[in-house]
Amino acid sequence: MTRTIKIFDTTLRDGEQCPGASLNPEEKLEIARQLAKLNVDVIEAGFAIASQGDFDAIKAIAQTVKGPQICSLARTKKEDIARAWEAVQYCDRPRIHTFIATSPIHMEKKLSMKPEQVLKIAVDMVKYARSLCPDIEFSPEDAGRSDPEFLYKIIGAVIDAGASTVNVPDTVGYTSPWEFGQLIENIIKNVPQIKAKKAVISVHVHNDLGLAVANSLAAVKAGADQVECTINGIGERAGNASLEEIVMNLKTRKDFFGCETKINTQEIYKASRLVSNLTGMMVQPNKAIVGANAFAHEAGIHQHGVLRARETYEIMHPKDIGLTESKIVMGKHSGRHALAKKLKDLGYELDKDALEKAYQRFLEIADKKKEVGERDLETIVAEEIYVVPEDYKIVNIEFKSGMKLKPEAKVVLTYKGKEIKKTANGAGPVDAVYSAIKQLTKVKASLVDYSIQAITGGTDALGEVTVRIKDKNKIYVGHGADTDIIIASAKAYLAAINRLLYATTARQ
Repeated sequence: MTRTIKIFDTTLRDGEQCPGASLNPEEKLEIARQLAKLNVDVIEAGFAIASQGDFDAIKAIAQTVKGPQICSLARTKKEDIARAWEAVQYCDRPRIHTFIATSPIHMEKKLSMKPEQVLKIAVDMVKYARSLCPDIEFSPEDAGRSDPEFLYKIIGAVIDAGASTVNVPDTVGYTSPWEFGQLIENIIKNVPQIKAKKAVISVHVHNDLGLAVANSLAAVKAGADQVECTINGIGERAGNASLEEIVMNLKTRKDFFGCETKINTQEIYKASRLVSNLTGMMVQPNKAIVGANAFAHEAGIHQHGVLRARETYEIMHPKDIGLTESKIVMGKHSGRHALAKKLKDLGYELDKDALEKAYQRFLEIADKKKEVGERDLETIVAEEIYVVPEDYKIVNIEFKSGMKLKPEAKVVLTYKGKEIKKTANGAGPVDAVYSAIKQLTKVKASLVDYSIQAITGGTDALGEVTVRIKDKNKIYVGHGADTDIIIASAKAYLAAINRLLYATTARQ
């Protein structure tokens, strides 16, 4: 009989803990809606006690997103658990996920506790959480380096206390697939409550040694029924197990794993792009499943094989993850109806105003290049639709640069309906533009990251720029795209500044 593996998505909690990937409540809600379309089983929407913004985002998701269970993380502390319940109580199927470290190094160095103290706190807090919420998940943090006998004892005790899911985390990505699979087998064998199906056994693996997906799949093979993962594998340090890789492994190799998920795989690519755009975390071209090269073939022998029979070099169909192969050519003569149809094929159903914004941007790009491809369209949607209100808008940018010229930029912006101008010099044209924008906006945030990526091939490629700026220990991401990389750079920088101003205003 085929087992169904639950997918517990922690993009909005563990994924957001990745440096530079912070999201505001509106962006979290946008991603949560896409996760619901993806049909994940559980959305871990955040850490309610961490900040007011996190609490507000979890509450908004619990109130508006239908389908998945909505979960908040909480330490084994009453105030954490109460705050988590306050946030998730609005949804149809709330969950509280509480945890405490169980490895010798964590108990001694971090908690300064004996195993008996840890056991008592775990049991007491699971009981307290269960008195508030009908579904409790417990994690023995750093289980991969914990003493197995103590692990069996605490898992059994928290199940008796009311935990309906026990998650086994390899918090630091230390184990190998053989070790981790054996650990799950031994837990099932040595914990009577797990053996009797009184709780679901879950896994949460980090990618420090590049084995997060392999370890998660080894755990599934060993009997785990839930996998915790993130879109694009984002997360602390080297990240988490990648949702798209877990899901497509189970789908493509169902013959081997004997498992399936409820995931609507045709929403995978859209989810990947949305998370990448809103966090500013680019997807590497050779990334499995969702990378730009995942379904690309350059070698002649590969091209010949694919043209003869796709299965020779493609073990998955692009349509499985939401990529289309439509032959409709989008250019400057295409109308709104054709654009709306193409965007719908890509999974974007825009309202009238959003479509008009996307169409005007589409025309600008179509005037500069012969054909507007699917990735261009996705970038248009990301740039024009998923944005915060713009205090500052670009009117015009002129710049001079050359081997014997000192780079100079003249920037014209609007602020509250009034045009403002500034001319500045810099080490290069981008630096000159940024200097002018900084003087016009009077924002003193420091630029901590600047990256460029070509969205499509050819000399008329649409260039995508992502910047990160830092202000008072907070990171703000800006995203811009244009066939002119200087303009794309200006858009990205100004988008980050507008996001900073929006966040500052929201906090006041």
